Amino acid sequence: MDLSDTGSAIALISGLVILTGVVGVLVPVLPGLLLTWSGVMLWAVLGDGGGGARLVVAVLATVLTGLGLVIKYLWPGKKLKDSGVPTSALLAGGVLGIVGFFVVPFVGLILGFVLGIWLVELSRLGVERAWPSTRSALGAVGLALLVELAAALAIAVIWLFGLAFA
Repeated sequence: MDLSDTGSAIALISGLVILTGVVGVLVPVLPGLLLTWSGVMLWAVLGDGGGGARLVVAVLATVLTGLGLVIKYLWPGKKLKDSGVPTSALLAGGVLGIVGFFVVPFVGLILGFVLGIWLVELSRLGVERAWPSTRSALGAVGLALLVELAAALAIAVIWLFGLAFA
């Protein structure tokens, strides 16, 4: 790969942005799916190769990003509504997660989120039913993470195919 070639440099930068996006799905501070999509768009607009292949990859990446974002919120949201976890528990989890992120970087976000949900559910449901309710909320959050990760990985694979065949 000759990095003095603009097309190769764009492909390398796009690949790094896409990789950062896939990792960003797992790291709560980065907008993973949007970074992955941005890397593909960078390659589609500025990269070398057939314009038709780049257009197809860009359209597929955009559709997958849209579907991933919509499904990420709808499916776990329905699961949360069915389990009866109130919005106040999620808000408390979010606030304590943000506080926890600054107190204990990276891990504190997750710990604060779990603690916030558990404390609200503890006051609402009592000791015996607080943890099962918290677990169902965590399951919904995990489902959202898996949906976003699947979409980001699918976008990365489509980009690799586009890179190979463009």
